[in-house]
Amino acid sequence: MSTNPKTAPYGSWKSPITSDLIVSQSIGLSDARFDGDSICWLEARPQEQGRNVVVRGTPDGDATDMVPPPFSARTRVHEYGGGAWSVARRVLYFSNFADGRLHRIGADDREPTPLTPAPAAPGRQWRFADGTIDQKRQHWIGVREDHAAPGQPVNAIVAVDLTQPGAAPGEILAAGHDFFASPRLSPDGRRLAWLAWDHPNMPWNGTTLFVAELSDDGAIVGTPRVVAGGPAESIFQPEWSPDGGELYFVSDRSGWWNLYCLTLASGEMRSIAPMAAEFGQPQWVFGMSTYAFAGSNRIVCSFVEAGLGRLAVIDLATGALRRLETPFTQFTSLRANSDQALFIAGAPSHPSSVVLLDIGSGDHRILKRSTDILDRPDINIATYLTAVEPITFPTTGESAAYALFYPPRNPDYVAPDGDKPPLLVRCHGGPTSAASASLNLGIQYWTSRGIAVLDVNYRGSTGFGRAYRDALERNWGVADVEDCINGAKFLAKRGLVDKNRMVITGGSAGGYTTLAALAFHDVFRGGASYYGVSDITALARDTHKFESRYLDWLIGPYPQEEALYRERSPLYHADRLSRPVIFFQGDEDAVVPPNQTEAMVEALRRRGIPVGYLLFAGEQHGFRKATNIQRALDAELCFYAVEVFKVGLVF
Repeated sequence: MSTNPKTAPYGSWKSPITSDLIVSQSIGLSDARFDGDSICWLEARPQEQGRNVVVRGTPDGDATDMVPPPFSARTRVHEYGGGAWSVARRVLYFSNFADGRLHRIGADDREPTPLTPAPAAPGRQWRFADGTIDQKRQHWIGVREDHAAPGQPVNAIVAVDLTQPGAAPGEILAAGHDFFASPRLSPDGRRLAWLAWDHPNMPWNGTTLFVAELSDDGAIVGTPRVVAGGPAESIFQPEWSPDGGELYFVSDRSGWWNLYCLTLASGEMRSIAPMAAEFGQPQWVFGMSTYAFAGSNRIVCSFVEAGLGRLAVIDLATGALRRLETPFTQFTSLRANSDQALFIAGAPSHPSSVVLLDIGSGDHRILKRSTDILDRPDINIATYLTAVEPITFPTTGESAAYALFYPPRNPDYVAPDGDKPPLLVRCHGGPTSAASASLNLGIQYWTSRGIAVLDVNYRGSTGFGRAYRDALERNWGVADVEDCINGAKFLAKRGLVDKNRMVITGGSAGGYTTLAALAFHDVFRGGASYYGVSDITALARDTHKFESRYLDWLIGPYPQEEALYRERSPLYHADRLSRPVIFFQGDEDAVVPPNQTEAMVEALRRRGIPVGYLLFAGEQHGFRKATNIQRALDAELCFYAVEVFKVGLVF
C-alpha cells in the first residue's frame, strides 16, 4: 500500500485483487451438517474443474475429503441441484455428477459403492437429491427425477434399498405431482412429511405440505394428508420436533415467511415468534435450512430483516426470540445440536465461511473460509476492500426499491478533482432471489479499480416480504429494469457516479434484465450478459421442466401471450440496441441454450455494434472452472475499458 497515492482516473487503477488471485484462492462453501462429533460441508473447487467435494472436519481444524477423485457430489435435479449428499454414522451417501447415480462410501472405504443402476444411455439418468437415511429399514428416502424415458422427466419421492446396492432406482413412495422436496422422516420412523407443488407454480408461489403414515416395511399407508399450504401459500422446510409430536415449517400466509408449529394429535396450529421478517428462502436448490432444533425446547434460526440476515434463538416454551450478535449478515444451511449451531455465513467484510457457534455464550469459531485472501502476508487485502451501504431509492409507481452500494476504494490512488467513478449495476439471477451480503471478491475486483458497484434488489427479490416479491408478477422485463435504471439515476443525481459511464451486468435472469435495459432504454452505455435470456419465447419453448411454466407468472401464459413475449424479448428489438455488449455462455447450458445467445450476437454483428462472445466448453448454467471464471472477469473489464470507460488499464 502506497503512502503517497497516485492520481489517476477512476476505472484505471491497478489492483492486487486480480482474477488469478480470486480463482486461485477461492472455493464455494455450502450445505454444512453435523455427523455425531464431526462436522461436514460441501466445497465447490474451481481449481479442480468445478468438482464438488464433501469434507469432514473437526472443531480442531482438521479436515478430510470424503469424496475421492474423480467423483463429484453434485446433482442436476431441477437442473439447479442442491441436496446432493447426506451423512449418517460416518457413512456418506451422495449423487455423482457424471452418471447421476447414488453412491455410498464409509470412513474406511477406498472407493464409493453405487447404490442405483447405471443409466441405460447417455442423458437417460435417474437423478437423486434431498435424501434422508431411514436407519431402521435401511432405506435412502429422497427425491428422484426420472430421465430414463424420452419426454419430460417424472419426479417422485422414492426409497432406495441400501441392502441391495445397484439393484434398482428406488420404490416410489409419493408421486402424482410435478415436483417434490423436503422428505422428512419422523424420529420414530412412523411418519413421512414432504412438500409438493404443480405447474405453473414455483415453490415460492405455492407448495403443499403432506404427512403420511408408514408401514413396517416403509410403504405409505392410506392416503397422505394435506396439513398446510396450497397454490397461494409457500411452505418451506418442514421439520419434526425431537419427540415427533409436532411438525414445524415456514409459511408466508401472513405476508412474511414465518415459523409455524402443527400439533399432529389435536390439529392445532400456532405461529412461532411472528414478525415482519423472512425465515424462508426461495427454493432454487434442495437442502436449504434456516432453522434447527437445539434440544427439545428451543430453536436456532436465521432470518432476513430489511434485506440483511440475522441469527436468533427462540424459546419454544415462551415464544421469546433472543437475537445473537455476530459479525455476519448472511446465513445459509443452519443446523444445530443441543449446544451448538453450525452454518455458512458471510458479511461484506467476511468471506463465506463454515461457522460453529456456542449457543449459550454466542462465541463462534470459523472452521473454513471460502478464501484465505485476507490472511496473505504479502498483501494487506483488507485495506482495498470497500464498505457496503444498503440504500433505498424511489422507483416507478410511487414504490421503493433496494440495493447494496459499493463505492470505489484503493489506498494507492486518488482521482483527479472533479472526476466521478464509472458505475457497474449488477442484476442478480432468479429473478426470484436476492443480492448477496457476503464478501464478494468479484465486486471488490471492480471497486478496487475505481469502479462503483450497485447490486440491486429490484421488485421481485426476496427478503422484503411476499408483497414485494409478488410485485414482479407479469412485470418481468419492466419492474426489474425500471429499478436498475432508477437505482443508477439515484446515484448519479447525488453526484456519486458518472452518469455517462454506467454499465449493467447480470447472469441468467439478470442477463435478461441487462439486455432488456440496453434494448429498451438508453441509460446504460454498455453491458455484459452471462448466459442471459434474449428470447423469452424460446425460453418458454425450450427450457427445462422446473422453469417451464415460471414465465406464466413472470410474463403470462404462453402461447396465449406470445405477442407480449415478443414485445419484451430483446432479440426481436436488436435494432434498438446501440450499446456495446459482451456475452458469456456455457455450451452445455440446458437452462438458457447457447442458440439464444448466438442469435443475439449475430443480430448485433450485422448492425456493426461492438460485441464480444465467449463460449466455454463443458460449462452449464453458471461457470465452475477456474480458468473460465478468470477469463470472463478479465474480458468483461477489458471490454468496458475499451468500449465504454475509455481508460487505460494496468492489470
